[in-house]
Amino acid sequence: MGESQADTVHEAIRPLREDIRFLGGVLGDTIRDHEGPEVFDLIERTRIEAFRVRREEVGRSAVAELLADVDIAVALPLIRAFGYFVLLANLAEDLQRDRRRAVHEGAGEPPQDSSLAATYRKLDAAGLPGDRVAELLTDALVSPVITAHPTETRRRTVFDTQTRITELMRQRQRYPERERGPLELEIRRQVLMLWRTALIRLSRLRIQDEIAVGLRYYELTLLDVIPAINAQVRAALQSRWPDAGLLPRPILRPGSWIGGDRDGNPYVTSEVVRTAARQAAGVAFGRYLRDLVELEKRLSQSARLVAVTPGLAALAAAGYPDPDSYADEPYRRAIHGIRARVTATAKYALVTGALGVAAGERDRGAGTGSATPRSLSGGVAARLGVGQLPDGLDAALAGDIDSGFPAYPTPQAFLDDLDTVDAALRTSGDGLLADDRLAALRHAVETFGFHLQGLDMRQNSEIHEQVVAELLAWAGVHEDYRSLPESERVELLTAELRTRRPLLGPHAQLSELATKELGVIAAAKDAIDTLGADAVPNYIISMCTSVSDMLEAALLLKEGGLLEPGAADAEPTCPVGIVPLFETIEDLDAGAATLAAALGVPVYRNLIASRGMQQEVMLGYSDSNKDGGYLAANWALYQAELDLVELARKTGIRLRLFHGRGGTVGRGGGRSYDAILAQPAGAVRGSLRLTEQGEVIAAKYAEPGSAHRNLESLIAGTVESTLLDVEGLGADAEPSYAIMDDLAARARAAYARLVHETPGFVEYFRQSTPVAEVGDLNIGSRPASRKPTNSVADLRAIPWVMAWSQARVMLPGWYGTGTALEDWIGGDPERLAILSDLYRRWPFFRTVLSNLAQVMAKSDLAIAARYAELVDDTQLRDHIFGMICAEHARTVAMHAAITGNDHLLADNPSLAESIHNRFPYLEPLNQMQVELLRRLRSGDDSELVKRGILLTMNGLATALRNSG
Repeated sequence: MGESQADTVHEAIRPLREDIRFLGGVLGDTIRDHEGPEVFDLIERTRIEAFRVRREEVGRSAVAELLADVDIAVALPLIRAFGYFVLLANLAEDLQRDRRRAVHEGAGEPPQDSSLAATYRKLDAAGLPGDRVAELLTDALVSPVITAHPTETRRRTVFDTQTRITELMRQRQRYPERERGPLELEIRRQVLMLWRTALIRLSRLRIQDEIAVGLRYYELTLLDVIPAINAQVRAALQSRWPDAGLLPRPILRPGSWIGGDRDGNPYVTSEVVRTAARQAAGVAFGRYLRDLVELEKRLSQSARLVAVTPGLAALAAAGYPDPDSYADEPYRRAIHGIRARVTATAKYALVTGALGVAAGERDRGAGTGSATPRSLSGGVAARLGVGQLPDGLDAALAGDIDSGFPAYPTPQAFLDDLDTVDAALRTSGDGLLADDRLAALRHAVETFGFHLQGLDMRQNSEIHEQVVAELLAWAGVHEDYRSLPESERVELLTAELRTRRPLLGPHAQLSELATKELGVIAAAKDAIDTLGADAVPNYIISMCTSVSDMLEAALLLKEGGLLEPGAADAEPTCPVGIVPLFETIEDLDAGAATLAAALGVPVYRNLIASRGMQQEVMLGYSDSNKDGGYLAANWALYQAELDLVELARKTGIRLRLFHGRGGTVGRGGGRSYDAILAQPAGAVRGSLRLTEQGEVIAAKYAEPGSAHRNLESLIAGTVESTLLDVEGLGADAEPSYAIMDDLAARARAAYARLVHETPGFVEYFRQSTPVAEVGDLNIGSRPASRKPTNSVADLRAIPWVMAWSQARVMLPGWYGTGTALEDWIGGDPERLAILSDLYRRWPFFRTVLSNLAQVMAKSDLAIAARYAELVDDTQLRDHIFGMICAEHARTVAMHAAITGNDHLLADNPSLAESIHNRFPYLEPLNQMQVELLRRLRSGDDSELVKRGILLTMNGLATALRNSG
């Protein structure tokens, strides 16, 4: 790097370093003032030594020796200090990204990839015909789905305070230095609040808490950002192909698993499903009522000054019973009536209908036992957890106001009235008014309906099998369904799906499990009946391995009243899509065959036909990775997609893939835009769903600008993958696939030699990582394991990945890849050149290596060696850690040889800078975690030691920005 270039880089990062220095100074002052000079001095000495370690001026032992005998009463504020140093450094980095983006845009540089502006330029250059675009974008959908297993380690209180500091820092950078005093004083207040707030929860999150956490992002950003993007994308595409009828429905429609995913979570009940649907609807109604109140204030046009269309006149006449109220202000009268009808709709949906609080309490025997729902006194919004609602709605929900207006039967009926107001404004030449708040409301209703987000149901196929067996036995259809071979199961289930006869009567006596499962489906039906079919769009079958697994779910939907079997002259119908989830490598390999066999069953094929031949398939990243390692899992997923695309071509189904991605590379993480472009040709085809979870949700969607950019990138990737040739292999596809077959097999074998075949590996994992302590972090409602076990296979992917991350090994994101690449190349320069060429031309291979580099850059085997010292058996420790170190070195060397990069993050300078800024703060956290784990396992199980371990885990998860 030349001197002028180095000066430019230094100048670019100067504001970041100034922000970090300022925030670190504020935190340091706070610690000194409230913990005393002795604690502050130890923290400062530790910080200095950590930075000396990074500069390689001293060895790793310098920090370890400094902290080895520290008293736990001093250790706790030290750990908290470095946890907050990291949190504030993250905040400063986010501000720096915004600054860089503003500079880039201000300089008039071309739009960056992953932005819609860049995508539109590519589409314009491609010159695509409108009929082809219309075909490929039929039923277009991009759906980020917030999952039911958040790994966000920050408490909401900490999150909210951090948000306030971010906004204050953003204001600070706009003020000259002499005017910053009041802002800096307020920043000091907020940092003090952080310091005085406990970082970790004392109790595990409840599902109700998770529901509230998931919904908070709508109030923060999504209620405004999603409809705005939908409107912008539709306008941009329709302007390019005006006659193609593109995007009749909004392309971006969000989803959630929170409250509907009961796979391994015993706390999901029918009432939880109702609560999740009700609270989501409350957020939507709250938004609509706020907008309508404001519109009623703003649209004050007089009938003496504007023309009144017949449609508007009819709405105005119905809007106020008193003809003298707003007599010459038709818009106000119309909006008032619309608002009254929305209030009535909300009252039914949230209180008195099947989902309502009153109905729910009545069902549980609350009150007098009368069939009439009792009134709810005050504070209904708070009880529903729907946030602050407009004046009057809370009272209406409580039953204190009888509006006398009918509820809207559907969101479309509501939208029709808004469209009438819009048309009236445009007819009188007031389109400028129509394009403001009214347009935003119309786009919101079109996007969110009454349901806000689609709530998926998910359950394990093993549970379905148990429940179906019980139902069939109770009904006298078959005494031992589980003993039947697959062919007989399919035959029996097919016969049941053809008949309207239910298996159960009103007095059926079932087990607790079966009662609970049927109750959940009944609650889903209530949500659909109340809020519309989009309220519960999918039923996902975990560990789906057979046709009977899919038909069992169908039978449960039928028994719950959601699947209508049809008759001789009518197809079966079901508003809920049946979605197989293929998770292990074996299940991914067999996924297309399983789906093909299901489509070969007439009753299932007819059901798909009734849904416009739409079939969704979910692909699991977590278990496939834990099963076979990083490279093998990624290639198994790619192959599964190739097979499913070919099946779709042969059978005529419209395939939609749902990607079960976690936050980390070991669970399918990485840049979403790159991941979408790395899909095989035909795998996206206008539709994409993918999971979002934990700290990734906060990083992407907590702030409007970030939310807009990340949602844009999802649509940009989807549109480009659908309309453009992005695979880049051409005629070389099959030979390239053959190379990947070979590499994946070698990588899986190398991974298996360590994880599945090395004696004592599980013991090494448990002793050298804090996996046993992950479950105590209280970051989610689900247990850490599917069942009590010592097996890696039964451990959930989140603690598996998180434990390796804490110990700085990051094993799930790379292990086995180096051996595969080295063995395949075999020292042959021509073979190395082949892989280098694939890296340049093939987005899939480039993304695999890029994500691997990102995760390896966060690994630190010198720190990992300290964790390895926790293993009692020195021979086992040396053997396994030796295997890990050797594979790490191989993988780094192979990455450099193939990519030509001199270091892992040569293609990701922003992450390299982030690691440079943040990682010195990790050194004390890792060293203290090892020290406290040693104390705990030596018998010091005091509450303070346990709390210290959890605090280190929290700080490290914040620093690494991925907890699982």
